[in-house]
Amino acid sequence: MEKKNIIIGGAWPYGNSDIHLGHIAGLISGDVLARYFRANGHEVVFVSGTDCHGTPITERAKKEKKSPKEIAEYYDQRDKQALEKFHFSYDLYTNTDTDFHKKEVMKMFEKMYENGYIYEKIEPQAYCEKCSKFLSDREIQITCPKCGTQTKAEQCDGCQYVPTIQDMEGGICLECGSKTILKDNKNLYLALSKFQKEIEEHTAKSNQLWRLNAKNETNKYLKQGLVDRAVTRDLDWGVDIPVKGYENKKMYVWIEAVLGYITATQKWCEDKGKDWEKFWKEENNNEIYMVHGKDNIVFHSIIFNALLLAMKDNYHLVDNIVSSEYLNVNDEKISKSKGNGIPAIELVENYHADSLRFHLINNGPEKKDSNFTIESFIATNNGELLNKFGNLVNRTLKFKGIEEICVGKQDENVTQKIEQTYQRVGEAIEHLEFKEASDIAMELVEFANKYYDEKQPWVQRKENIEEFNNTIYNCTVIIANLSNIFEPFMPEVCSKIRQYLKIEKNTWEMIEITENIVLEDIEPLFGRIEK
Repeated sequence: MEKKNIIIGGAWPYGNSDIHLGHIAGLISGDVLARYFRANGHEVVFVSGTDCHGTPITERAKKEKKSPKEIAEYYDQRDKQALEKFHFSYDLYTNTDTDFHKKEVMKMFEKMYENGYIYEKIEPQAYCEKCSKFLSDREIQITCPKCGTQTKAEQCDGCQYVPTIQDMEGGICLECGSKTILKDNKNLYLALSKFQKEIEEHTAKSNQLWRLNAKNETNKYLKQGLVDRAVTRDLDWGVDIPVKGYENKKMYVWIEAVLGYITATQKWCEDKGKDWEKFWKEENNNEIYMVHGKDNIVFHSIIFNALLLAMKDNYHLVDNIVSSEYLNVNDEKISKSKGNGIPAIELVENYHADSLRFHLINNGPEKKDSNFTIESFIATNNGELLNKFGNLVNRTLKFKGIEEICVGKQDENVTQKIEQTYQRVGEAIEHLEFKEASDIAMELVEFANKYYDEKQPWVQRKENIEEFNNTIYNCTVIIANLSNIFEPFMPEVCSKIRQYLKIEKNTWEMIEITENIVLEDIEPLFGRIEK
């Protein structure tokens, strides 16, 4: 496999509440990719961070009588803890309120402005006369003209209709309850429409591995024709606008958040003494993956690529959009108002992180909405992981009376099955088929258990010690290679196996055991969860 410079960007969790299990389900594909590509010897930079700016954070700050910075910092720390407990292997998890990020984003903004792709425009915007300020769509309640639902003006909760500026006239200011008017406002806009042809061509060339939701959503916007979008907001919390006359505005959160993939790479490379351009500029044998939920598709497939083009600085565009569907909980769509999101940090503090990881990969919203229940998770833990995987390791390495794995004769069928599994799991991961990859990996566990049962080592030990040693040896070889193959899915468990078998590090090559192994302190990998 040709070695590449690979960027994997995980969508930035919003710093106004705990990340929930749906976020983990949508982001974990990035960690699978990062661990797999590292094992294959590629140069990988896996980055993300907490999105600290924007209206929702200021809204929460007002309710809690705190500053937006206090709110963002609190949830930034909570997000980091949750992701660490789920064993996400980010090279850098940062946030958008660092001085480094703000400074570099302002430089990129200036470059786009100087290139003529950011321009001034005056148009009507919702205004509250009582509050004496322009309002964002999130700060206005309207009656949806399509279905009659009372909803915030950003998008109808009932029918997903996106209100026009005319729909916001006569809406209700959520801060004071007054009716809104329309008033001319000056903003800077990104000339998104100028990149229609280039983004169409790039999408057609690169979308072979994209999921159907990414293809459909991106093509829908391209078919409608790209529309220029505002890049400034009337806020006092966010990144400054480096353009004269815009000192009282801040950068729209969507532009500076996606540019965070670049600033996070720059920061990591600066700290490590590496060249960030080899990951982001053309002609460096690089590949870029963006991992997120389906509500973030166009921000990565269209807008981010437009920003890269607008800098006219030889940026490599996003290759792969890895977009999950939604994770429901107990057959309900996750909703902050219902409080049914299950904070990720609470769940992982009560259950085995690797069991949760495997369940979300194997039963998650990869191509369609999926449903999480504690009962289904327990079934995965007790059935697939404890009874199959854990039992194989336990009955092999803790076979009564043996303290050492003796080198035996390698079974050709075992070797062939292991090699096939590496190949098939690798191909599935590279094709972004993570559920299929985890299924194929589990087939090797099932093969090993069947092999163990057919050989009957409990009988062999009494009748033919050489055959017994061969059976235990071949099962141990399989277990050693499971520590490589399952690394992208269950890194903590795989690390334990490597510790038991004195294996230095994980790779994506078959492990051969050529020396006897003294077994010490073998403990069960999984525990049974009572319903």
